[in-house]
Amino acid sequence: MVLERLTGPLAGPTATAEAGGQSLSRGAAGIALWHLERAHHHDPGARQRAHAWVRAALTEPVSNAGTAGLFAGLPAITFLLHTAEPVIPDYHRAVQECDAHLIRLAHHRVDAAMARIDNGEPAAFAEYDLLRGLTGIGQVLLKFRPGTDALARVLRYLVRLTEPLHLDGETVPGWWVGHDPDPLLPTPGGHTNLGLAHGIAGPLALLATAMRLGITVDGHREAMDTISAHLDRWRHTTGTGNWWPYWINRRDHARGHIAQLHPGRPSWCYGTPGIARAQQLAALATNDAHRQHAAETALAACLADPAQLRMISDVGLCHGWAGLYHTAARAAVDAHSPALRSHLPYLASLLAQHAEATEPPEHAFLDGAAGIALALSGITDDAATAPRSGWDACLLIA
Repeated sequence: MVLERLTGPLAGPTATAEAGGQSLSRGAAGIALWHLERAHHHDPGARQRAHAWVRAALTEPVSNAGTAGLFAGLPAITFLLHTAEPVIPDYHRAVQECDAHLIRLAHHRVDAAMARIDNGEPAAFAEYDLLRGLTGIGQVLLKFRPGTDALARVLRYLVRLTEPLHLDGETVPGWWVGHDPDPLLPTPGGHTNLGLAHGIAGPLALLATAMRLGITVDGHREAMDTISAHLDRWRHTTGTGNWWPYWINRRDHARGHIAQLHPGRPSWCYGTPGIARAQQLAALATNDAHRQHAAETALAACLADPAQLRMISDVGLCHGWAGLYHTAARAAVDAHSPALRSHLPYLASLLAQHAEATEPPEHAFLDGAAGIALALSGITDDAATAPRSGWDACLLIA
């Protein structure tokens, strides 16, 4: 059975995983999420295995450095311990301590971000994005400490992030970053990123999720409208449906269009699936039936396009079959029409097929066996039911 093959090596901590223990992406913390989900399902031995992996994640002092984010360091460990506490109550004191440190870290990071905005400088992924920035920190606070002033300040920062920025005589979005999206993909003069992991779809999803929970700040709705208008501006339509590019560079922003003619690889982190889910969440928060229909139609068209599906080259959560399936499954739960749900059986078969045929490159969560196993277990348990542990909150699609 594919799940047994994938999870067999995850039974106990390894030196490799312990080396990056505090990483949800590649370390013990992320692998622990697999065992915690099974512990929430009362699987025999899962609680003990989860406890061992959590201990492995805590072998080194928890990092609250400026680079700490939802996928590494203090915010990652806080997310992990909160997820563990319902099945391992021993962590209650550690949870309280992490919460206190996380609140202080959030205030410090907001102070720095606001100062950067005051200086009129471009942002960086590490300031605002889901993996390393304030969107990820805000997601942890929203899920576990929603009544704190720290969360309110993160939301107020995200509102301010949508104010235009003026660079060298040109007006660009406030979330414009001054660096390349990837060292191998230069964008001279910076770029505006649209993706869920590193781009503006992440802040939109967080603002929408907070609004759905009744938590808003001044300018909250206007900020969501600004982001949605930006996504509308750069939406493209071809014979296979609507899609979004990964990012807009300085030259294309200035001339108002991009040279790209076809959609890129569909994934959770970049491209139409993650962006469409963020817009669906925003539509649900604002009761915008038109935007909800547009988002769901775009995602359904993407899932039905063989050319886009052929671009997927791995199985993992970040940009592979597991992430595509799980994003679509979470969107289908909230969808107005049955179109998205109708694609799930075929996507599930593709995920299972590729998981069976492909050896994951690592054991970890975001690109490896743990994340693939979690997505596969969602098929088995029931695609219409949210994971019991809430592990996918770190992906900002739930």
